[in-house]
Amino acid sequence: MANDFPLLTRHLAGEQPKVATPLLPGPVSVDTFGGRVHVEWDNEGAVTPLGQLPFFIDFLKAGGLFDGWVADGPLVYRSPNAPKKRDVFGTVMLSILAGHWRYAHMTALRGDVVLPELLGMDRVVSEDAVRRALKTMDEDKAREWCHRHLDYCTFAALGEPWILDVDTTVKLLYGHQEGAEVGYNPHKPGRPSHTYHTYMAANLRLVLEVDVKAGDEHTSNHTGPGLWALLDRIGRDRWPALLRGDAGFGNRRAILTP
Repeated sequence: MANDFPLLTRHLAGEQPKVATPLLPGPVSVDTFGGRVHVEWDNEGAVTPLGQLPFFIDFLKAGGLFDGWVADGPLVYRSPNAPKKRDVFGTVMLSILAGHWRYAHMTALRGDVVLPELLGMDRVVSEDAVRRALKTMDEDKAREWCHRHLDYCTFAALGEPWILDVDTTVKLLYGHQEGAEVGYNPHKPGRPSHTYHTYMAANLRLVLEVDVKAGDEHTSNHTGPGLWALLDRIGRDRWPALLRGDAGFGNRRAILTP
């Protein structure tokens, strides 16, 4: 008797090939704090890490994120010659987006006259002005300010089941810095360092919190306080379905902590 059943393939078909979106003809309109601008791509021009910033600034303006962040900042000046809060915080944000990791790197932005205007700033301030401004802010108020605005941007994505990744990174230090201690350092033993305890939503590249501690505070016991403080802020109804860490968390104290 003939077999009338259709043949089944052993392997299922893979994903559909990605289709490259063609470049739009002509400039693209972007709404910024300096007014509407038109962004046009130059295939022959030099590559710059700041080319996407006008689109990010459009996002900040549409959501009211930058205005709210600046207005809520715990920075108070009493001198009439002091820089504007918007210029200080805008300089910090531009420096971070440009990939800077030292105050001195902010000098590279001083000659830029386009990006400050797009953010509604008067100018890019000096590294000394930024350092003095951050030093005058109350530490507890500044931390609460950053937590509140970061949580507003990230917690809305935690309504679905998700995985919380916990990891610790060693940051080498050169010179004299607060919290520079000798601890676990597989690459350069004996070198002072900081440890970054990072909490992120897995597979989303969404960092929920980074707790900076001294170089000798790298174990799960030092991660615990920041982790549980973050979970308290998230709220039980948005807790992760799985908490994932490395082998250092495989101990009785870390597992049984309520």
